[in-house]
Amino acid sequence: MSLPGAGAASTRVLLVEDDPNIVDLIRANLAVRGFDTVVSKDGARVLQLLETERPDIVLLDLMLPEADGFELCRGIRERSAVGIIVVSARGGERDKVTALNVGADDYMTKPFSIEELLARITATLRRTRPATTTSEPSPVIQLGPVVVDLAAQRVERNGREVHLTPTEFALLRELALNRGKVLTHAHLLRRVWGPGYETETEYVRVYVRRLRAKLEADGDPPLIATQPRAGYRLEPEATTD
Repeated sequence: MSLPGAGAASTRVLLVEDDPNIVDLIRANLAVRGFDTVVSKDGARVLQLLETERPDIVLLDLMLPEADGFELCRGIRERSAVGIIVVSARGGERDKVTALNVGADDYMTKPFSIEELLARITATLRRTRPATTTSEPSPVIQLGPVVVDLAAQRVERNGREVHLTPTEFALLRELALNRGKVLTHAHLLRRVWGPGYETETEYVRVYVRRLRAKLEADGDPPLIATQPRAGYRLEPEATTD
């Protein structure tokens, strides 16, 4: 299978990185695979480039001159559903969780191999730019006050649209198609993020919290139930009118 960028000049990467060696390494390797790379070295013009260049994915360093990487990530996510991969020398669990909480889809720690970076770009693009299908098994799913339209990738709660990121929607879709079943962390990671993510259990925890915050209201029955030491499921009673 070819990479999403192979032969497709329309696949654009916004690289936010101030280390010229890393910029050259990533840009050269992406170029030979057909990606178009736009570089911002200080973070100052990132939000402007997001509007003018319309990237398909953002590779974001956290440690930038005169910019807070976490706030920049939050700003990107507030403006766009573009895929965001944080690529940082900060390898602590707290930094990873914080990045995911403010909207990152994935987190890589430097140093990294180009092969790993390409694999993660491929996985993120597959999730954030899903292929159009004509055979959805259940195009509209009712989850109590929440309606999930799989074909339109649209979610409503009490008749109002809820804006989900592609990763949030992919996780909800997997839970909805298997409602009532306990899905393990490894299963969700494999189905939503892709092969090789099975040990990144914090990804699921963070994104389940994000879904709960957007879809569950105080006083309502919980939409997503936690099965201790096992995984998550959508409660069967939450899927009926």
